[in-house]
Amino acid sequence: MSEFSMQDAIKQFLRQSRLKSGIQALQIEDVWEQIMGKTIAKYTNKIQIINQTLFINTTVAPLKNELLYQKDKIMERVNEALGEKVIKDVVIQ
Repeated sequence: MSEFSMQDAIKQFLRQSRLKSGIQALQIEDVWEQIMGKTIAKYTNKIQIINQTLFINTTVAPLKNELLYQKDKIMERVNEALGEKVIKDVVIQ
């Protein structure tokens, strides 16, 4: 019988369960300020991950425009923070 560490067992469980996307959504909320900086985090109203798409909601028009130009960089930073390629698209609302 093979032995697993608790960390490996939890990772394997999350890979096979539906909880993984919910946990990743919570993780992104926790690290959003670290990834994007205080100013962007302050003016971002809502961040969601749905079906490998990151939805960013803000009411500040200049920020929306800036985020649109940075979509690829945002995907890269978020995927790096989550430790795997989770995000395949970014939608600015």
